[in-house]
Amino acid sequence: MTAELVRGQNHPLPDTRLEIRVSGGKPIVAGATLCDEQRKVRGTAWVAHPGAPTLPGLEVSRQAAADHRLAVDLGALPDGAHQVNVLLALPVGGAGPVTFGSVAAPFIAVTGLDGTEIASYTITDLSAESAVVALELYRRQEAWKVRAVGQGYAGGLADMLADQGLPQAQELATTINDAVARGLARSVAAPPPRPADEARVRAAAQGHTAPGQQPAPPEPGADPAAQPVTPAPQPGEGTAPQQPGDGSVNYTHPRRQTSAPPPPPPAAPPAAPGRPAQPVAGDATGWSLEERLYNQVWGMFEDLARTAAAYRSAVDFAESRMEQELDKVLSDPRSRIGNTGDAARAAARARHGDLVDQARAALDRDLAQLAAEAEVVEPALPPAFADWSSPVWHAYRAPMEIPMALRLGNLHLPERPDLRIPMLVRLPLERGLWIDSGRSGTDSLADADQLRRLALDSAVAHTARLLASYPPGAFTVHVIDAAGTGTAAFAPLVSAGVLDGPPATGAAGVTAALTRLTQRVDLVQMAVRGGVADALPPDLDTGEQLLVVNDFPHGFDDRAVTQLRYLADEGPAVGVHLMMVADREDASEYGPLLDPLWRALLRVTPVPDDHLADPWVGHAWTYEPPMPPPGSQVLSHVLQRVGEARRTGSR
Repeated sequence: MTAELVRGQNHPLPDTRLEIRVSGGKPIVAGATLCDEQRKVRGTAWVAHPGAPTLPGLEVSRQAAADHRLAVDLGALPDGAHQVNVLLALPVGGAGPVTFGSVAAPFIAVTGLDGTEIASYTITDLSAESAVVALELYRRQEAWKVRAVGQGYAGGLADMLADQGLPQAQELATTINDAVARGLARSVAAPPPRPADEARVRAAAQGHTAPGQQPAPPEPGADPAAQPVTPAPQPGEGTAPQQPGDGSVNYTHPRRQTSAPPPPPPAAPPAAPGRPAQPVAGDATGWSLEERLYNQVWGMFEDLARTAAAYRSAVDFAESRMEQELDKVLSDPRSRIGNTGDAARAAARARHGDLVDQARAALDRDLAQLAAEAEVVEPALPPAFADWSSPVWHAYRAPMEIPMALRLGNLHLPERPDLRIPMLVRLPLERGLWIDSGRSGTDSLADADQLRRLALDSAVAHTARLLASYPPGAFTVHVIDAAGTGTAAFAPLVSAGVLDGPPATGAAGVTAALTRLTQRVDLVQMAVRGGVADALPPDLDTGEQLLVVNDFPHGFDDRAVTQLRYLADEGPAVGVHLMMVADREDASEYGPLLDPLWRALLRVTPVPDDHLADPWVGHAWTYEPPMPPPGSQVLSHVLQRVGEARRTGSR
């Protein structure tokens, strides 16, 4: 059971490996300091912040965000560290709030690695403070505890760090603020909330409420743990659509910030009384049909999440009410005389059945409306959004510009397994992929060899989609296959001529490929930071880069693992992306060294698996990889067209 702490209260910690989740509603900075037995910070090396996010046993976020997840391993802290302080601060120099009194009360939760919440704390009564010590994890007689602190500082980070005994407090505060400013400069500002009159019109006839018009669930307290459905916007760890701080789903294209999009085109004629309206493909707002379809797909995702959450909540309420009524019957001595007790129990069960039946009827009504919409939306999707079975792939031509999103698979919930919602992620990719080739975390009955083959086939399908979504020459793919076990799977990519070169094999090939890409990241970063992007070498490939790594960690030493972590963290900002095909159990020999790499990537599976979570209502969505139909040659056909376009420079 979760302990809801108040200021000054403490609670024992059952484990030393924890996650600390922070939800602030608006972008805030999260950091941590280590203290010795005298509660003093010994130096800047004991401060984890966006400019230096990792310490032994501690990792914090790299930039300001509305939600944070901090990783803590108390058993791996440096010698002499007896206390961990979790710090929050508001970014300076921007257009955001300058005091915590003008934002929602920050919410902090301490959880286990499995997501089980241990303790939580809502920091209230803040006013003029711009920095606050939220929690402290401290050691008492070899046992660790958490204490709710909530100590605010009107002087900001500098005053807070100085209060912990750090002599270089002002200099470090400046360094942190500079790092945060650089991170915010790379982020797309959240658009204003979508007006109610611009919401998609989901018709209702004579008392019918569309799924999207149901009461919204309460805003979640934190982001999901490992792999949130980040089908959008990235709902990731994960990941479901990304959400602005007010909890609403962000449907707005980041390149369309200057004015409101035009309304959707005229919808179908009104439905007859008593019947739901006929759905229309592209009835969401947007500047183009592609953007309207993108918004409509995520509107369907939102509607399915809402209606499933409403049904589950109604069933839970009915069961709770029945249990209370049955307890009341058992505790009343009069119910033991005659048939009074039996009648009361039967009445309680009947009321429970009525409530569940009503909830199921509402669910079935909304699911039928969503299924009808899916039937008209799926055939209208462009290639980047479409399933491999769609006819649009047979008429594929290389695009002239990058689409706004890419289909990464399908999502569904157990209430209606046949209702599949496309999982769309924005382009360029904001995080790489980890395709799990092992049995960890999946209930699949496939054997280990079959799972590895399926994982490789899934990686090839994802790679083909990415290549087909970019104009010729704008996306380059590199492959590392250290042991050569993926030769057959990568054959379609090799034969179509869409790779930068043959797959790298052996230790020398691994080293050469990683060195080349890490040097490219370093070079582009220096050019961008120095404002001399036009001084890059003329032979540098400025297109997006994808590195596909098979059978990790075989053939990788510690230096190679460090380079992979660097590419996962720094690569996406300069157009270098990572796709790992690996079994996490095989990679566990690297221990905590590999955890940041695992967390930096979006984990997907080669078989259907309910491992993706959304931060909105907490559903566990079942993910299905986007594989071509059995026996279909569509993937080879598309790769051949991509290869021809790369060689000739035409569409």
